[in-house]
Amino acid sequence: MTATDKRSRAIRFIVCLGIVSMFADITYEGARSVIGPFLNTLGASATQVGLIAGIGEMAAASLRLFSGRIADRTRAYWTITICGYGVNLIAVPALAFAGNWWTAAILVALERTGKSIRGPARDVLLSEATATVGHGWGFGLHAALDQTGAVIGPLIVAYTVAKSHSFGPAFIGLALPAAAALVSLLIARALFPAQGAAAPHQVEQTHFPRIFWIYVASAGILACGFVDFALLSYHLQKTAVMGPAMIPLVYSGAMAVNAITAPLFGRLFDRFGVVVLSIGTLISMLSLPLGFLGGPTAVMAGVACWATGMGAQDAVLRSGIAQVVSMNKRGSAFGAFNGVFGVMWFVGSAVMGVLYDRSVMAVVVFGLTMQLAAAAAFYWLRGRLRPAAGE
Repeated sequence: MTATDKRSRAIRFIVCLGIVSMFADITYEGARSVIGPFLNTLGASATQVGLIAGIGEMAAASLRLFSGRIADRTRAYWTITICGYGVNLIAVPALAFAGNWWTAAILVALERTGKSIRGPARDVLLSEATATVGHGWGFGLHAALDQTGAVIGPLIVAYTVAKSHSFGPAFIGLALPAAAALVSLLIARALFPAQGAAAPHQVEQTHFPRIFWIYVASAGILACGFVDFALLSYHLQKTAVMGPAMIPLVYSGAMAVNAITAPLFGRLFDRFGVVVLSIGTLISMLSLPLGFLGGPTAVMAGVACWATGMGAQDAVLRSGIAQVVSMNKRGSAFGAFNGVFGVMWFVGSAVMGVLYDRSVMAVVVFGLTMQLAAAAAFYWLRGRLRPAAGE
């Protein structure tokens, strides 16, 4: 197979998994766009919203550690990925029948669990293809397709909520894209059966390099200071800055910004390295004062900054791991990274939720401090990430 053929096949595979993620994100992001207001209608406080958003990530984080290791040991990347996507088909539509906030919290955690099961295995499959086209560009392309679903999902939910004046029918309707994601994945599996193998010339690592853990710790600091949209949307509804039907539209616009910025940051990563994540983080910092302290116009600008930061994370964070860890340890690496990231996201979400019930300004100061520290850490890492041997 020529280099051109390999590149073409790699791009087709990335697009296939991107379509799967697109349908999955229609489901998940559609639900996520209204989780804050939905929990508010069920009587949850800001502290509880922050805890729910964070607990879902933390519960999923611990499972990523195990699913990543299992993926490395069994090489059953496709089976693990299919099982993870199957959970979506159950958890999100079931939110329509949640009669109280703690039942909704369990279902949110269940959806996050499905993502944790599939995440490391799917990213290993992707990383093989991105090595051919450039890790930044490949993961950025996948993120763009992924975020296309994140644009569509909230629009569907916004329409349904505006029409029914209720969140339940919107959750039920999301069963269709959840099923489409699973069917698309099975088609991708049939078209590309032999993925997840290391290149013949690649040297296998026996342990993670020290720089990997520094990188993971830096990402954890970033996760701790990055506000969850559930808390921001809770603030928008509570303060009546925006109506319930408008919030998912704003979120949809944010995902459109994410889809545009992810490939851009991916290209920049391939050219300039991890330092571009410092730039993305500095931009995302603006979302805190604009989103929590401003009026409708400032909120729109703040959400755009938040989405730009997400785009940088989607393209760069996984690319950095694929760059420094060989294929035989990559499932465990993605699992460890996602585990730390999820736990720190929980810590940050819980702290911000508690702070919000006391002082909105405290939320802004906390988030700004943590993100500034993360930006400094990624700047220090510039030039220090070294590709895994043989890649």
